[in-house]
Amino acid sequence: MSGTADNPVIQSPAGGVVTNSLKIRTSDPQAVQVLIVKAANVNISNITVDGSNNGITGCAPDLVGIKYALSSGTVNHVAVKNQALSASLNGCQSGEGIIAETASSVSGSSVVTVSNSSVHGYQKNGIVGDGPNTKLTVTLNFVSGQGPTTGAAENGIEFINGVSGTIVGNIVLDHVFSPATATASGILIYSAQSITVSGNSIGNSQNPIVTVTDASLPNPGNPKGLADKTIITANVITNTASDGIDACSNSNTITNNLITNTGNSGIHLDSTCTGTGEKNTVIGNTVNESCAGVLQGATPNTISGNTTFNVQSTVLAGDTCTPLRAGLLAIVGGSQSAAHVAPAPY
Repeated sequence: MSGTADNPVIQSPAGGVVTNSLKIRTSDPQAVQVLIVKAANVNISNITVDGSNNGITGCAPDLVGIKYALSSGTVNHVAVKNQALSASLNGCQSGEGIIAETASSVSGSSVVTVSNSSVHGYQKNGIVGDGPNTKLTVTLNFVSGQGPTTGAAENGIEFINGVSGTIVGNIVLDHVFSPATATASGILIYSAQSITVSGNSIGNSQNPIVTVTDASLPNPGNPKGLADKTIITANVITNTASDGIDACSNSNTITNNLITNTGNSGIHLDSTCTGTGEKNTVIGNTVNESCAGVLQGATPNTISGNTTFNVQSTVLAGDTCTPLRAGLLAIVGGSQSAAHVAPAPY
């Protein structure tokens, strides 16, 4: 612990961090700086959690700033930073800012709110909700990736494996994986249904907002790993390497978003996640500078009342289109239009 009464800082100990937890779903080892296990109403505020000088010498354990496991509470006005490994371990899938998690195989729930906080300098993910008994509310935070990196495909805010909750009013920036063998995401909804993503500002990302159905990640309430019924509304999305919104799921509501300067389409109703891209409602969105306002990989969908400027096609059938400009594609070193490149979840 360091800092002052007005700026307390939790730092790595002199000898480095050690394994003190296991990821509930997979039992992977974790070194967690602030660990809450099976506790209720644990509220954290006005503190910095700094992962610098962590002393980790391999890809395990996974370094985590704050973790709620089968617990409840709030994280408010907190700074979580530098949950990353040394430069020699740049390729490791490690380094998370804040995690709330459960698993279907373990009894208990996590109900957590993260608000008014700053999360940056992580190697893999900023804020994560994981597990079917987890309810996570993420609101009014600043979440910033490293920008173009060869280390790990980062995700700013990720909801995975049946988690429920909302993502509202956040600023999410700089998530780009430069090898382009996978894509970094600003907000990733992965095998989780009925999530609300509203009023966020997302920029400088490969996939600003993406939903992914993945049948290989089932849970009792969602045996097909669906990412359906996501509500994506009133978000501002700028400067993307791929689609502004990529809905690789069904029955989503995508309304009143402002999408500018994309490397691919404004909104992609994506059929590449097996039987997806259908029964979506896309109304009242504004798209400027994209190869297509709406790229429609499957039907039927409800598409109406959208406004487009400087697009090659207002609505284009299929899952690919010719990029209108290079933009971030020059950074990631490849064309996103040739094939769908999958996100890389936690």
